[in-house]
Amino acid sequence: QGQMTDLIYTEKELVQSLREYIKAEESKLAAVKSWANKLDALTRVSTADPEGYLAHPVNAYKLMKRLNTEWSELESLVLQNPADGFVSNMSVHRQYFPDEEDETGAAKALMRLQDTYQLDSEAFSKGKLPGVHSSAVLTVDDCFDMGKTAYNDADYYHAVLWLQQALKQLDDGEEAVVSKADILDYLSYSVYQMGDLPRAIELTRRLVAIDPSHQRAGGNLRYFEQLLMKQLREMNQDYQPPSEEPIQLGTYSRPKDHLPERESYEALCRGEGIQMTEARRSRLFCRYHDGKRNPHLLLKPVKEEDEWDSPHIVRYLDLLSDEEIEKIKELAKPRLARATVRDPKTGVLTTANYRVSKSAWLEGEEDPVIDRVNQRIEAITGLTVETAELLQVANYGVGGQYEPHFDFSRKDEPDAFKRLGTGNRVATFLNYMSDVEAGGATVFPDFGAAIWPRKGTSVFWYNLFRSGEGDYRTRHAACPVLVGSKWVSNKWIHERGQEFRRPCGLTEVD
Repeated sequence: QGQMTDLIYTEKELVQSLREYIKAEESKLAAVKSWANKLDALTRVSTADPEGYLAHPVNAYKLMKRLNTEWSELESLVLQNPADGFVSNMSVHRQYFPDEEDETGAAKALMRLQDTYQLDSEAFSKGKLPGVHSSAVLTVDDCFDMGKTAYNDADYYHAVLWLQQALKQLDDGEEAVVSKADILDYLSYSVYQMGDLPRAIELTRRLVAIDPSHQRAGGNLRYFEQLLMKQLREMNQDYQPPSEEPIQLGTYSRPKDHLPERESYEALCRGEGIQMTEARRSRLFCRYHDGKRNPHLLLKPVKEEDEWDSPHIVRYLDLLSDEEIEKIKELAKPRLARATVRDPKTGVLTTANYRVSKSAWLEGEEDPVIDRVNQRIEAITGLTVETAELLQVANYGVGGQYEPHFDFSRKDEPDAFKRLGTGNRVATFLNYMSDVEAGGATVFPDFGAAIWPRKGTSVFWYNLFRSGEGDYRTRHAACPVLVGSKWVSNKWIHERGQEFRRPCGLTEVD
Protein backbone atom coordinates (compact mmCIF):
# COMPACT_ATOMS: atom_id res chain seq x y z
CA GLN A 1 0.00 0.00 0.00
CA GLY A 2 2.88 2.37 0.87
CA GLN A 3 4.55 1.83 -2.51
CA MET A 4 1.18 2.00 -4.28
CA THR A 5 0.60 5.45 -2.73
CA ASP A 6 4.01 6.53 -4.09
CA LEU A 7 2.90 5.40 -7.56
CA ILE A 8 -0.15 7.69 -7.34
CA TYR A 9 2.15 10.68 -6.72
CA THR A 10 4.53 9.48 -9.46
CA GLU A 11 1.63 9.42 -11.92
CA LYS A 12 0.60 12.94 -10.86
CA GLU A 13 4.17 14.14 -11.44
CA LEU A 14 4.23 12.51 -14.91
CA VAL A 15 0.93 14.21 -15.82
CA GLN A 16 2.49 17.53 -14.77
CA SER A 17 5.53 16.72 -16.92
CA LEU A 18 3.22 15.84 -19.84
CA ARG A 19 1.41 19.19 -19.46
CA GLU A 20 4.77 21.01 -19.52
CA TYR A 21 5.72 19.12 -22.69
CA ILE A 22 2.40 20.09 -24.35
CA LYS A 23 2.96 23.73 -23.33
CA ALA A 24 6.50 23.64 -24.78
CA GLU A 25 5.24 22.06 -28.04
CA GLU A 26 2.49 24.70 -28.27
CA SER A 27 4.89 27.61 -27.70
CA LYS A 28 7.33 26.11 -30.27
CA LEU A 29 4.47 25.77 -32.76
CA ALA A 30 3.32 29.35 -32.02
CA ALA A 31 6.88 30.65 -32.67
CA VAL A 32 7.10 28.67 -35.95
CA LYS A 33 3.66 29.97 -37.00
CA SER A 34 4.68 33.56 -36.29
CA TRP A 35 7.82 33.10 -38.44
CA ALA A 36 5.71 31.56 -41.21
CA ASN A 37 3.22 34.47 -41.17
CA LYS A 38 6.01 37.09 -41.25
CA LEU A 39 7.88 35.31 -44.06
CA ASP A 40 4.65 34.70 -45.96
CA ALA A 41 3.91 38.46 -46.00
CA LEU A 42 7.53 39.23 -46.99
CA THR A 43 7.69 36.74 -49.85
CA ARG A 44 4.34 37.95 -51.19
CA VAL A 45 5.80 41.44 -51.53
CA SER A 46 9.23 40.28 -52.83
CA THR A 47 7.86 37.91 -55.49
CA ALA A 48 5.34 40.48 -56.80
CA ASP A 49 8.21 42.56 -58.22
CA PRO A 50 11.57 40.91 -57.50
CA GLU A 51 13.68 43.51 -59.33
CA GLY A 52 11.87 46.48 -57.82
CA TYR A 53 12.16 44.84 -54.39
CA LEU A 54 15.90 44.28 -54.68
CA ALA A 55 16.42 47.81 -56.08
CA HIS A 56 16.15 49.00 -52.50
CA PRO A 57 19.55 48.43 -50.79
CA VAL A 58 17.91 47.63 -47.37
CA ASN A 59 15.84 44.86 -48.93
CA ALA A 60 18.92 43.40 -50.59
CA TYR A 61 20.77 43.41 -47.24
CA LYS A 62 17.81 41.90 -45.34
CA LEU A 63 17.44 39.09 -47.89
CA MET A 64 21.13 38.16 -47.38
CA LYS A 65 20.72 38.35 -43.61
CA ARG A 66 17.50 36.30 -43.61
CA LEU A 67 18.90 33.49 -45.68
CA ASN A 68 22.25 33.45 -43.90
CA THR A 69 21.12 33.65 -40.26
CA GLU A 70 17.36 33.82 -39.74
CA TRP A 71 16.43 30.69 -41.68
CA SER A 72 19.17 28.86 -39.74
CA GLU A 73 17.60 30.06 -36.50
CA LEU A 74 14.24 28.81 -37.72
CA GLU A 75 15.83 25.46 -38.57
CA SER A 76 17.26 25.24 -35.01
CA LEU A 77 13.82 26.07 -33.60
CA VAL A 78 12.16 23.31 -35.65
CA LEU A 79 14.86 20.82 -34.63
CA GLN A 80 14.36 21.58 -30.91
CA ASN A 81 12.70 18.62 -29.17
CA PRO A 82 10.49 19.69 -26.25
CA ALA A 83 9.85 15.98 -25.56
CA ASP A 84 13.35 15.51 -24.11
CA GLY A 85 12.37 16.62 -20.59
CA PHE A 86 9.28 14.40 -20.54
CA VAL A 87 11.16 11.38 -21.91
CA SER A 88 13.98 11.72 -19.36
CA ASN A 89 11.40 12.10 -16.56
CA MET A 90 9.70 8.91 -17.76
CA SER A 91 13.05 7.10 -17.77
CA VAL A 92 13.77 8.13 -14.18
CA HIS A 93 10.39 6.89 -12.93
CA ARG A 94 10.11 3.79 -15.11
CA GLN A 95 12.31 1.74 -12.75
CA TYR A 96 9.54 2.02 -10.12
CA PHE A 97 6.71 1.13 -12.52
CA PRO A 98 4.78 -2.11 -12.03
CA ASP A 99 5.64 -4.84 -14.54
CA GLU A 100 3.64 -7.52 -16.35
CA GLU A 101 3.70 -9.77 -13.27
CA ASP A 102 2.31 -6.95 -11.09
CA GLU A 103 -0.53 -6.27 -13.53
CA THR A 104 -1.40 -9.98 -13.68
CA GLY A 105 -1.26 -10.12 -9.87
CA ALA A 106 -3.69 -7.19 -9.60
CA ALA A 107 -6.09 -8.87 -12.06
CA LYS A 108 -5.93 -12.12 -10.07
CA ALA A 109 -6.61 -10.16 -6.88
CA LEU A 110 -9.88 -8.91 -8.41
CA MET A 111 -10.82 -12.47 -9.36
CA ARG A 112 -9.99 -13.66 -5.83
CA LEU A 113 -12.33 -11.00 -4.41
CA GLN A 114 -14.97 -11.95 -6.96
CA ASP A 115 -14.89 -15.57 -5.73
CA THR A 116 -14.63 -14.92 -2.01
CA TYR A 117 -17.35 -12.29 -1.80
CA GLN A 118 -19.51 -13.75 -4.62
CA LEU A 119 -19.49 -10.56 -6.67
CA ASP A 120 -20.40 -10.74 -10.34
CA SER A 121 -18.26 -9.03 -12.97
CA GLU A 122 -20.98 -6.39 -13.41
CA ALA A 123 -20.60 -5.29 -9.75
CA PHE A 124 -16.88 -4.80 -10.28
CA SER A 125 -17.24 -3.21 -13.67
CA LYS A 126 -19.69 -0.61 -12.38
CA GLY A 127 -17.73 -0.14 -9.13
CA LYS A 128 -20.67 -1.29 -6.99
CA LEU A 129 -18.79 -2.71 -4.02
CA PRO A 130 -20.07 -2.92 -0.42
CA GLY A 131 -19.46 0.30 1.50
CA VAL A 132 -18.08 2.14 -1.54
CA HIS A 133 -19.62 5.03 -3.40
CA SER A 134 -16.83 5.75 -5.84
CA SER A 135 -16.91 6.01 -9.59
CA ALA A 136 -14.18 3.48 -10.42
CA VAL A 137 -15.49 1.66 -13.50
CA LEU A 138 -14.04 -0.93 -15.87
CA THR A 139 -14.36 -0.35 -19.61
CA VAL A 140 -14.96 -3.01 -22.28
CA ASP A 141 -11.20 -3.11 -22.87
CA ASP A 142 -10.48 -3.49 -19.12
CA CYS A 143 -12.92 -6.41 -18.89
CA PHE A 144 -11.42 -7.97 -22.03
CA ASP A 145 -7.89 -7.67 -20.55
CA MET A 146 -9.10 -9.29 -17.31
CA GLY A 147 -10.59 -12.15 -19.33
CA LYS A 148 -7.41 -12.51 -21.38
CA THR A 149 -5.27 -12.64 -18.22
CA ALA A 150 -7.39 -15.55 -16.94
CA TYR A 151 -7.43 -17.19 -20.41
CA ASN A 152 -3.62 -17.06 -20.68
CA ASP A 153 -3.47 -18.76 -17.28
CA ALA A 154 -5.85 -21.51 -18.56
CA ASP A 155 -8.37 -20.23 -15.98
CA TYR A 156 -11.40 -20.52 -18.27
CA TYR A 157 -13.88 -20.15 -15.39
CA HIS A 158 -12.89 -16.51 -14.80
CA ALA A 159 -12.14 -15.89 -18.49
CA VAL A 160 -15.81 -16.63 -19.30
CA LEU A 161 -17.11 -14.26 -16.59
CA TRP A 162 -14.98 -11.32 -17.72
CA LEU A 163 -15.26 -11.84 -21.48
CA GLN A 164 -19.05 -12.15 -21.11
CA GLN A 165 -19.03 -8.79 -19.26
CA ALA A 166 -16.92 -7.20 -22.02
CA LEU A 167 -19.40 -8.51 -24.62
CA LYS A 168 -22.39 -7.24 -22.63
CA GLN A 169 -20.93 -3.72 -22.33
CA LEU A 170 -20.05 -3.70 -26.04
CA ASP A 171 -23.58 -4.89 -26.94
CA ASP A 172 -24.93 -2.06 -24.75
CA GLY A 173 -23.22 0.42 -27.08
CA GLU A 174 -20.04 1.25 -25.16
CA GLU A 175 -17.08 2.39 -27.29
CA ALA A 176 -14.03 0.11 -27.31
CA VAL A 177 -10.69 -0.54 -28.99
CA VAL A 178 -11.17 -4.32 -28.95
CA SER A 179 -13.47 -5.74 -31.62
CA LYS A 180 -16.54 -7.87 -30.97
CA ALA A 181 -14.96 -10.62 -33.09
CA ASP A 182 -11.93 -10.78 -30.73
CA ILE A 183 -14.14 -11.03 -27.65
CA LEU A 184 -16.30 -13.77 -29.25
CA ASP A 185 -13.16 -15.64 -30.34
CA TYR A 186 -11.79 -15.88 -26.78
CA LEU A 187 -15.22 -16.32 -25.17
CA SER A 188 -16.42 -19.16 -27.43
CA TYR A 189 -13.23 -21.16 -26.82
CA SER A 190 -13.38 -20.54 -23.04
CA VAL A 191 -17.03 -21.66 -22.94
CA TYR A 192 -16.02 -24.81 -24.88
CA GLN A 193 -13.30 -25.44 -22.27
CA MET A 194 -15.98 -25.18 -19.56
CA GLY A 195 -17.78 -28.04 -21.31
CA ASP A 196 -20.75 -26.04 -22.63
CA LEU A 197 -20.81 -27.06 -26.29
CA PRO A 198 -24.25 -25.67 -27.24
CA ARG A 199 -23.28 -22.20 -26.04
CA ALA A 200 -19.82 -22.47 -27.62
CA ILE A 201 -21.52 -23.26 -30.96
CA GLU A 202 -23.93 -20.31 -30.62
CA LEU A 203 -21.07 -17.88 -29.83
CA THR A 204 -18.94 -19.23 -32.69
CA ARG A 205 -21.90 -18.76 -35.09
CA ARG A 206 -22.11 -15.12 -33.97
CA LEU A 207 -18.38 -14.80 -34.68
CA VAL A 208 -18.73 -16.30 -38.19
CA ALA A 209 -21.68 -13.97 -38.91
CA ILE A 210 -19.54 -10.93 -37.99
CA ASP A 211 -16.34 -12.15 -39.68
CA PRO A 212 -16.98 -14.95 -42.26
CA SER A 213 -13.29 -15.02 -43.21
CA HIS A 214 -12.11 -15.60 -39.59
CA GLN A 215 -9.36 -18.22 -39.76
CA ARG A 216 -10.21 -20.33 -36.72
CA ALA A 217 -13.94 -19.74 -36.37
CA GLY A 218 -15.13 -21.92 -39.29
CA GLY A 219 -12.95 -24.84 -38.27
CA ASN A 220 -13.95 -24.52 -34.61
CA LEU A 221 -17.64 -24.39 -35.50
CA ARG A 222 -17.47 -27.62 -37.53
CA TYR A 223 -15.42 -29.30 -34.78
CA PHE A 224 -17.82 -28.21 -32.00
CA GLU A 225 -20.89 -29.33 -33.99
CA GLN A 226 -19.40 -32.76 -34.73
CA LEU A 227 -18.38 -33.17 -31.10
CA LEU A 228 -21.86 -32.25 -29.88
CA MET A 229 -23.57 -34.67 -32.31
CA LYS A 230 -21.22 -37.44 -31.18
CA GLN A 231 -21.99 -36.73 -27.50
CA LEU A 232 -25.74 -36.63 -28.13
CA ARG A 233 -25.60 -39.95 -30.02
CA GLU A 234 -23.58 -41.58 -27.23
CA MET A 235 -25.99 -40.33 -24.56
CA ASN A 236 -29.04 -40.98 -26.77
CA GLN A 237 -30.34 -37.42 -26.29
CA ASP A 238 -31.93 -34.77 -28.50
CA TYR A 239 -30.27 -31.41 -29.18
CA GLN A 240 -31.17 -28.78 -26.59
CA PRO A 241 -30.63 -25.16 -27.69
CA PRO A 242 -28.38 -23.18 -25.33
CA SER A 243 -29.96 -21.18 -22.53
CA GLU A 244 -31.01 -17.64 -23.42
CA GLU A 245 -29.80 -16.52 -19.99
CA PRO A 246 -26.47 -14.64 -20.10
CA ILE A 247 -23.53 -16.34 -18.41
CA GLN A 248 -23.17 -15.11 -14.85
CA LEU A 249 -21.82 -16.13 -11.46
CA GLY A 250 -23.20 -19.61 -10.82
CA THR A 251 -23.74 -20.59 -14.49
CA TYR A 252 -20.62 -22.78 -14.25
CA SER A 253 -19.19 -24.28 -11.10
CA ARG A 254 -15.72 -23.17 -10.08
CA PRO A 255 -13.05 -25.88 -10.48
CA LYS A 256 -11.76 -27.37 -7.23
CA ASP A 257 -8.31 -26.27 -6.09
CA HIS A 258 -5.67 -27.12 -3.48
CA LEU A 259 -7.74 -25.94 -0.51
CA PRO A 260 -10.18 -28.54 0.91
CA GLU A 261 -12.02 -26.01 3.13
CA ARG A 262 -12.28 -23.35 0.39
CA GLU A 263 -16.08 -23.03 0.59
CA SER A 264 -16.37 -22.83 4.38
CA TYR A 265 -13.42 -20.39 4.53
CA GLU A 266 -14.96 -18.07 1.92
CA ALA A 267 -18.42 -18.27 3.53
CA LEU A 268 -16.90 -17.13 6.86
CA CYS A 269 -15.17 -14.25 5.05
CA ARG A 270 -18.65 -13.13 3.92
CA GLY A 271 -19.94 -13.46 7.49
CA GLU A 272 -21.91 -16.63 6.67
CA GLY A 273 -21.82 -19.96 8.51
CA ILE A 274 -20.55 -18.59 11.83
CA GLN A 275 -21.07 -21.37 14.41
CA MET A 276 -21.78 -19.20 17.46
CA THR A 277 -25.18 -20.04 19.00
CA GLU A 278 -27.17 -17.81 21.36
CA ALA A 279 -26.62 -20.28 24.22
CA ARG A 280 -22.86 -20.19 23.69
CA ARG A 281 -22.83 -16.42 23.22
CA SER A 282 -24.51 -16.01 26.61
CA ARG A 283 -21.40 -17.61 28.17
CA LEU A 284 -19.03 -15.06 26.60
CA PHE A 285 -18.07 -12.24 28.93
CA CYS A 286 -16.06 -9.04 29.09
CA ARG A 287 -13.87 -8.13 32.06
CA TYR A 288 -11.06 -5.93 33.30
CA HIS A 289 -7.82 -7.90 33.13
CA ASP A 290 -4.84 -7.01 35.35
CA GLY A 291 -2.54 -9.90 34.32
CA LYS A 292 -2.77 -11.56 37.76
CA ARG A 293 -2.05 -8.27 39.51
CA ASN A 294 0.82 -7.33 37.21
CA PRO A 295 2.27 -3.97 38.39
CA HIS A 296 1.93 -2.54 34.87
CA LEU A 297 -1.80 -3.23 34.84
CA LEU A 298 -2.86 -2.58 38.44
CA LEU A 299 -3.75 1.09 37.98
CA LYS A 300 -5.08 0.67 34.46
CA PRO A 301 -6.31 -2.85 33.77
CA VAL A 302 -6.96 -3.72 30.13
CA LYS A 303 -10.47 -4.40 28.79
CA GLU A 304 -10.77 -8.06 27.75
CA GLU A 305 -13.65 -9.54 25.72
CA ASP A 306 -14.29 -13.21 24.94
CA GLU A 307 -14.45 -13.65 21.17
CA TRP A 308 -14.80 -17.45 21.25
CA ASP A 309 -15.29 -20.07 23.95
CA SER A 310 -13.44 -23.16 22.73
CA PRO A 311 -10.66 -22.76 21.80
CA HIS A 312 -10.58 -19.64 23.93
CA ILE A 313 -9.91 -16.49 21.88
CA VAL A 314 -9.95 -13.09 23.57
CA ARG A 315 -9.85 -9.53 22.28
CA TYR A 316 -8.16 -6.67 24.15
CA LEU A 317 -9.55 -3.17 23.60
CA ASP A 318 -7.58 0.09 23.34
CA LEU A 319 -4.34 -1.84 23.29
CA LEU A 320 -2.52 0.45 20.86
CA SER A 321 -3.03 4.20 20.65
CA ASP A 322 -3.30 5.97 17.28
CA GLU A 323 0.11 7.58 17.90
CA GLU A 324 1.73 4.17 18.57
CA ILE A 325 0.12 2.72 15.44
CA GLU A 326 1.42 5.59 13.30
CA LYS A 327 4.92 5.17 14.75
CA ILE A 328 4.94 1.40 14.08
CA LYS A 329 3.73 1.95 10.50
CA GLU A 330 6.36 4.68 9.96
CA LEU A 331 9.14 2.32 11.15
CA ALA A 332 7.86 -0.57 9.03
CA LYS A 333 7.06 1.22 5.74
CA PRO A 334 10.64 1.57 4.39
CA ARG A 335 11.23 -2.16 5.01
CA LEU A 336 8.00 -3.69 3.79
CA ALA A 337 8.73 -6.60 1.45
CA ARG A 338 6.52 -9.34 0.00
CA ALA A 339 5.74 -11.77 2.85
CA THR A 340 7.22 -15.25 2.60
CA VAL A 341 6.19 -18.73 3.77
CA ARG A 342 8.36 -21.70 4.69
CA ASP A 343 8.34 -24.52 2.14
CA PRO A 344 7.44 -27.61 4.25
CA LYS A 345 9.63 -29.87 2.06
CA THR A 346 12.81 -27.77 1.91
CA GLY A 347 12.41 -25.38 4.86
CA VAL A 348 13.33 -22.50 2.51
CA LEU A 349 11.43 -19.18 2.68
CA THR A 350 9.60 -18.35 -0.54
CA THR A 351 6.68 -16.20 -1.77
CA ALA A 352 3.34 -17.93 -2.44
CA ASN A 353 0.01 -17.01 -4.02
CA TYR A 354 -1.84 -18.07 -0.87
CA ARG A 355 -0.07 -15.37 1.15
CA VAL A 356 -0.35 -11.95 -0.46
CA SER A 357 0.85 -9.17 1.85
CA LYS A 358 3.93 -7.14 2.67
CA SER A 359 5.69 -7.48 5.98
CA ALA A 360 8.60 -6.16 8.03
CA TRP A 361 10.18 -7.22 11.33
CA LEU A 362 10.84 -4.65 14.08
CA GLU A 363 13.23 -5.01 17.03
CA GLY A 364 12.51 -3.70 20.53
CA GLU A 365 15.73 -1.65 20.53
CA GLU A 366 14.70 0.32 17.45
CA ASP A 367 12.19 2.54 19.19
CA PRO A 368 10.70 2.87 22.68
CA VAL A 369 7.24 2.23 21.17
CA ILE A 370 8.20 -1.30 20.01
CA ASP A 371 9.72 -2.09 23.40
CA ARG A 372 6.59 -0.74 25.13
CA VAL A 373 4.28 -2.91 22.99
CA ASN A 374 6.42 -6.01 23.70
CA GLN A 375 6.29 -5.32 27.46
CA ARG A 376 2.53 -4.76 27.30
CA ILE A 377 2.06 -8.14 25.57
CA GLU A 378 4.16 -9.82 28.28
CA ALA A 379 2.20 -8.14 31.08
CA ILE A 380 -1.19 -9.09 29.58
CA THR A 381 -0.44 -12.70 28.61
CA GLY A 382 1.82 -13.55 31.54
CA LEU A 383 4.19 -15.16 29.01
CA THR A 384 7.79 -14.08 28.45
CA VAL A 385 8.55 -12.34 25.17
CA GLU A 386 12.31 -12.88 25.63
CA THR A 387 12.07 -15.96 23.39
CA ALA A 388 9.35 -14.55 21.11
CA GLU A 389 9.94 -13.60 17.47
CA LEU A 390 10.38 -9.93 16.58
CA LEU A 391 7.22 -7.88 16.10
CA GLN A 392 6.07 -8.57 12.54
CA VAL A 393 4.15 -5.76 10.83
CA ALA A 394 2.04 -6.74 7.81
CA ASN A 395 0.08 -4.70 5.30
CA TYR A 396 -2.64 -6.26 3.16
CA GLY A 397 -3.72 -4.11 0.21
CA VAL A 398 -6.86 -4.78 -1.83
CA GLY A 399 -7.00 -8.53 -2.55
CA GLY A 400 -4.30 -9.14 0.11
CA GLN A 401 -4.90 -12.38 1.99
CA TYR A 402 -3.35 -15.34 3.81
CA GLU A 403 -5.25 -18.56 3.10
CA PRO A 404 -5.90 -21.11 5.92
CA HIS A 405 -2.66 -22.00 7.70
CA PHE A 406 -1.30 -23.02 11.11
CA ASP A 407 0.96 -20.68 13.06
CA PHE A 408 2.68 -23.60 14.82
CA SER A 409 4.90 -26.19 13.14
CA ARG A 410 3.44 -29.65 12.75
CA LYS A 411 5.07 -33.06 13.13
CA ASP A 412 5.64 -33.28 9.36
CA GLU A 413 7.89 -30.16 9.48
CA PRO A 414 9.89 -30.58 12.70
CA ASP A 415 12.68 -28.23 11.62
CA ALA A 416 10.54 -25.14 10.95
CA PHE A 417 11.73 -23.18 14.02
CA LYS A 418 14.78 -25.30 14.85
CA ARG A 419 17.35 -22.57 14.12
CA LEU A 420 15.58 -20.25 16.61
CA GLY A 421 16.18 -22.78 19.39
CA THR A 422 13.08 -21.56 21.26
CA GLY A 423 10.62 -24.38 20.55
CA ASN A 424 7.31 -24.09 18.79
CA ARG A 425 4.94 -21.09 18.59
CA VAL A 426 2.87 -21.51 21.72
CA ALA A 427 0.62 -18.47 21.18
CA THR A 428 -0.31 -15.71 18.74
CA PHE A 429 -0.91 -12.08 19.73
CA LEU A 430 -2.40 -10.19 16.77
CA ASN A 431 -2.79 -6.37 16.80
CA TYR A 432 -5.25 -4.73 14.40
CA MET A 433 -3.75 -1.39 13.35
CA SER A 434 -6.53 -0.23 11.00
CA ASP A 435 -10.23 -0.54 10.37
CA VAL A 436 -11.09 -2.20 7.05
CA GLU A 437 -14.05 -0.89 5.03
CA ALA A 438 -14.96 -4.35 3.66
CA GLY A 439 -13.40 -7.80 3.96
CA GLY A 440 -10.21 -8.60 5.86
CA ALA A 441 -11.67 -10.75 8.67
CA THR A 442 -9.58 -13.33 10.55
CA VAL A 443 -11.47 -16.64 10.24
CA PHE A 444 -11.15 -20.12 11.76
CA PRO A 445 -12.80 -22.62 9.36
CA ASP A 446 -12.47 -25.57 11.76
CA PHE A 447 -14.91 -24.18 14.32
CA GLY A 448 -16.62 -21.48 12.24
CA ALA A 449 -15.39 -18.24 13.82
CA ALA A 450 -14.89 -14.86 12.14
CA ILE A 451 -13.13 -11.98 13.91
CA TRP A 452 -13.36 -8.54 12.31
CA PRO A 453 -10.54 -5.98 12.44
CA ARG A 454 -11.07 -3.06 14.83
CA LYS A 455 -8.31 -0.48 14.98
CA GLY A 456 -6.36 -0.44 18.25
CA THR A 457 -7.67 -3.85 19.43
CA SER A 458 -5.75 -7.13 19.65
CA VAL A 459 -6.71 -10.80 19.70
CA PHE A 460 -4.87 -13.60 21.48
CA TRP A 461 -5.06 -17.39 21.35
CA TYR A 462 -2.93 -20.42 22.18
CA ASN A 463 -1.71 -22.59 19.27
CA LEU A 464 -0.51 -25.42 21.52
CA PHE A 465 -2.14 -27.33 24.36
CA ARG A 466 -0.31 -27.25 27.70
CA SER A 467 1.28 -30.60 26.75
CA GLY A 468 3.02 -28.95 23.80
CA GLU A 469 0.77 -30.79 21.32
CA GLY A 470 -0.57 -28.63 18.47
CA ASP A 471 -4.20 -27.50 18.64
CA TYR A 472 -5.23 -28.25 15.05
CA ARG A 473 -8.46 -26.32 15.51
CA THR A 474 -6.47 -23.05 15.34
CA ARG A 475 -5.98 -23.27 11.56
CA HIS A 476 -6.96 -19.76 10.48
CA ALA A 477 -6.89 -17.34 7.56
CA ALA A 478 -6.73 -13.63 6.77
CA CYS A 479 -9.62 -13.01 4.36
CA PRO A 480 -8.92 -10.92 1.25
CA VAL A 481 -9.32 -7.17 1.76
CA LEU A 482 -12.22 -6.06 -0.46
CA VAL A 483 -12.10 -2.32 0.18
CA GLY A 484 -9.46 -0.45 2.17
CA SER A 485 -6.06 -1.36 3.55
CA LYS A 486 -5.42 -3.68 6.48
CA TRP A 487 -2.47 -3.18 8.83
CA VAL A 488 -1.68 -5.73 11.54
CA SER A 489 1.25 -6.62 13.73
CA ASN A 490 1.93 -10.09 15.16
CA LYS A 491 3.86 -11.31 18.13
CA TRP A 492 4.51 -15.04 17.95
CA ILE A 493 5.35 -16.29 21.44
CA HIS A 494 7.51 -19.44 21.72
CA GLU A 495 7.61 -22.34 24.22
CA ARG A 496 11.02 -21.76 25.83
CA GLY A 497 10.80 -19.67 29.00
CA GLN A 498 7.13 -20.51 29.59
CA GLU A 499 7.83 -23.68 31.61
CA PHE A 500 6.69 -22.09 34.91
CA ARG A 501 4.41 -19.45 33.39
CA ARG A 502 2.26 -22.04 31.61
CA PRO A 503 3.16 -25.44 33.10
CA CYS A 504 2.26 -28.74 31.43
CA GLY A 505 -1.17 -30.25 31.99
CA LEU A 506 -1.83 -33.85 32.99
CA THR A 507 -3.27 -34.90 29.62
CA GLU A 508 -2.42 -34.29 26.00
CA VAL A 509 -5.29 -31.85 25.44
CA ASP A 510 -5.36 -29.81 28.69
